[in-house]
This record gives sequence, structure tokens and C-alpha cells, in this order.
Amino acid sequence: MIKPRDPLPFSLAVAQELLAAYNSPLYVYQLDRLVTTITYITNSIPYPDTQFHFASVTNGNVALLQVFRNHGWGIHANTPGDIYLALAAGFTPDRIVYSGSNLDRDEMRQVLEWGIHTINLDSLSQLETLRDIYRDEYIKPRLGLRLNFPALTGASRIGVHPEQFGKAVEIAREAGLTIDGIHFYRGTGTNATQAFTDAIETILSLASQLPDWSYLDFGGGFGYPYHHEKAAFDWVEFGRILSERLSRLDRKIQLAIEPGRAAIAGSAVLLARVVSIKWQGKKQILGVDTTVANLSVPSVHGGYREIVSWHDRDELFNTDVCGNTTYSRDYLGRNCQLPHLKIDDIIAILDVGAYGYAMSSHFLHRLRPAEVLLDGDRHRLIRQCEDYSILLTNQIFEDDRV
Repeated sequence: MIKPRDPLPFSLAVAQELLAAYNSPLYVYQLDRLVTTITYITNSIPYPDTQFHFASVTNGNVALLQVFRNHGWGIHANTPGDIYLALAAGFTPDRIVYSGSNLDRDEMRQVLEWGIHTINLDSLSQLETLRDIYRDEYIKPRLGLRLNFPALTGASRIGVHPEQFGKAVEIAREAGLTIDGIHFYRGTGTNATQAFTDAIETILSLASQLPDWSYLDFGGGFGYPYHHEKAAFDWVEFGRILSERLSRLDRKIQLAIEPGRAAIAGSAVLLARVVSIKWQGKKQILGVDTTVANLSVPSVHGGYREIVSWHDRDELFNTDVCGNTTYSRDYLGRNCQLPHLKIDDIIAILDVGAYGYAMSSHFLHRLRPAEVLLDGDRHRLIRQCEDYSILLTNQIFEDDRV
């Protein structure tokens, strides 16, 4: 298993060096930790015909996608934009799996023109759209159905119910195609290993209803323990049970696994400086030079991230860490235990590799930080920080000064 890490991601000297070079706030990705996690997940599933596809919805930085490519993973794309970034990162179309929803005809045509080999669709309507625009000059895609089965997937808008499998097969055959796969998505951020392993038998039974079934895309939705003291997903146990069950099938099935958050969340921190301090009774209120807009939307992907400081002073105080906007909910952390900090002290917000920069915004017109890849004692810029000109990009207006 992955060894527990020191709460501090690296030394204060490194943090100071990084901020001196690239300014604050700053996303810092630790290459060694990312590679360790990729290797751990890869080795946890012994089933011989397994492909891993990173769910790039969680992080679309091309330099980081190339790390996954260099370690033998493909990309799991939820949108055409995910595919575009994957191609830019050097992934070939046969290493990209598309599993999205609600493409219009032009977007569906674009996916086919890119030559994506595996396409998982979430409705009969989307399958009909593909049928209507499919032409023989396209690379023949391998088609799958995203599963909607409330006993396993909950009340989800996404997916095709098994009662519709027969109709889906008919629609595909009208285009000269077959339904080859089933895609199971358990739900976002599930840490309960049993929630996946208990579903295996049912999923295999449902998939066997497809006459041309040859691949299983088994999610998607693997969690990450942002509260480090709580339960984490057990990759070894999951891999053992899933591999053993697949090995007993009477047909050869290719397995696809698509970790996103689980693979990259723990590889990154967001560095920030303290710019304001005040006290409300015994509570410390820290103002820092970043904002909740530089992280994932709390209502979508959870608001908790552990916050640490290098400044080891005698006493810890109940502390709220507040962003640099007037948004009343601009809290990067509430009731954290931190020492009495000073202006220009550095904090690190941990576990921001997934749904961090990917969900950041220009809310209240704050700019997005730079991203840096830290490799041992070397570091390099992998995304520039923004300047105010970004706020005018694509705007059209009359310049009254003319």
C-alpha cells in the first residue's frame, strides 16, 4: 500500500523557493507521489487483460497527462474537450475511451473523425445520433452502453437500463456496428470498497445479456480519503476479487479501469501566503492570497482539504482560512488547527490534484494561479499564471478612448 506521508509535502525552503520563482498562489504537483500512485493502482489488479485510463475530467494539464501516457495508461474522456487535450498530450485514438452524454450531431461527428476506438453511450437517443451520422470511412468504433440500474447506480440520469439492451443492439446493427461493452459508474468519490465488489456479480450477469459482449469498463467513481484518518478505497482487495471473478468467465473479456480523483488528488498542493490576520475571540481568521474559486466547487466535489503550515509554534488555534474575495462563503478551511501565523507566512492546502485547477474559475474576477511540476529538487512551469488581460479574452466592446 502507499505509505502515509508527512503532512508537510516538502520543506519550507522548497516552498519559499517555489514562490520566489513563480509567485503566490501556486499549484505544485509532486511527480514522485503521482508516479507512486499510478504504479500502486496498476499493480493492484492482476487480471492480465487490463487497460487503465486516467479520467482527465479531474485534471486536464497536458504535462500531467503525459506522465500517465509514459506509464502506459490511456485517457478516459467525458467530453470532446477531454479528447482534444488527450490528443495534444500524444495519446493515440485507440488509447482514448469516450464515455459522455448529450453530444449534438456535430460533436458526435467530431468524435468519429478523431478516430476514437471506444465509445460508451448513455442513451438510445445518443446511439441513434451515432447511427444516423456514421459512415464507412470512419474507423469502426467499439461501442458500449453506460449502465443505468438503480440497485447499483442509484437514481442517475446517466445510462441505459438493461430492459433497453435489445433495442440498443438493434440500433447499432442498423449502422453495421455491435454493442461490445458495458460501462459501470458507481458514483463520484466512493471510498467503500464493498460498494464496488458487491456489484460485480450483478454487472457480469447484466453484461452477459449482450450477444457481442467483449469488454467491461468498471468505473469510475473511485474515492480519495481527504480526511486522512478515515477509510480509503482498498485497491488490492478490489483488484483481487474482480480479477478472480473475471477469470472464471466462459469468454475472454477485456477490462478497463478509469481512476481519476484516486490517481491524482494526493499529488498536488496549493501554496498561499497569509496577507491578513484578525481574531474573533479565540478564533484566528487568516486572509490568504487565493480564493475558493481556485479550487473545486464545494457543493459538487466536497469542501474539505487539509491545510498545514511549516511554522511550528508552541500553540495551535482554531482557525478559519479565508480567501481574497468578498464572497461570504470564501472559506478555504474552517476550524483548522494552525499556529499563530504572521503576515507572509506560507500555508499549503493539500490534496488538490483532482477537481482543483480543473474546476477553478474567474469568479469575482480573481486570476488563476500557475502550475508547477516538482521532480526531486528540480521544478518546471507547466501552466503560466494568468494576468488581467485574460478577463478580456473573447469580449467584444467599443473602446471609448478612440
